[in-house]
Amino acid sequence: MEKKVEDLCTDKKNNNEKENKKDNLNDSNKNSEEAKNTQEENKKEFSKKCNNEENKKQVKLEDVLEELKGANSVLADENEKLENQITALKDRIERTVAEYDNYRKRTSKEKEGIYLEACGDVLKELLPVLDNLERAVQADGDVDSIRKGIEMTISQFKNSLNKLGVEEISTENGFDPKYHEAMMHVENDKYDKNQIVEVFIKGYKKGDKVLRYSSVKVAN
Repeated sequence: MEKKVEDLCTDKKNNNEKENKKDNLNDSNKNSEEAKNTQEENKKEFSKKCNNEENKKQVKLEDVLEELKGANSVLADENEKLENQITALKDRIERTVAEYDNYRKRTSKEKEGIYLEACGDVLKELLPVLDNLERAVQADGDVDSIRKGIEMTISQFKNSLNKLGVEEISTENGFDPKYHEAMMHVENDKYDKNQIVEVFIKGYKKGDKVLRYSSVKVAN
């Protein structure tokens, strides 16, 4: 009888232990399931965050690409404008160079024409002088006649110079370094200071341009 009671107690104890183990196993499984669910949720949350970050990066990258496309379009327009300006500037330079070359050639011909015309005018005025000199050489006569012929030739030559705008430099108003060259100086109280005492070579001018300075002797 005592043995049966003891066996019953043992069986009950064993049953209790089994129940406890079962409960513990259930709790463990429950905890494991909860942990697994939590882990899955964490994975989903992490994956969601990663996807959000990737989406943000993708959006930013697309924005940057759009900005770059816009900037590239602006630069292309500016580059086209600059190329057009450069082309227009080259055309202007080429036209200017061509116009200057034509102007240079034209003025060169005009200057040559003016020079030839001026030389022709000078020679035209001097030819009669040459004619008179030749006549004077060929003519028979005394010294006075020859002298008179030479004087007439000189007068004619001066008239020719006057027609060409050439005039003799005056020495009546005293020494002027603009027109006179002092070859000698003289100390004499009967002359005024800077008075031209003697003319060695007459000077000539055309307008304000001196063709030849007068070589003179000047009183100090």
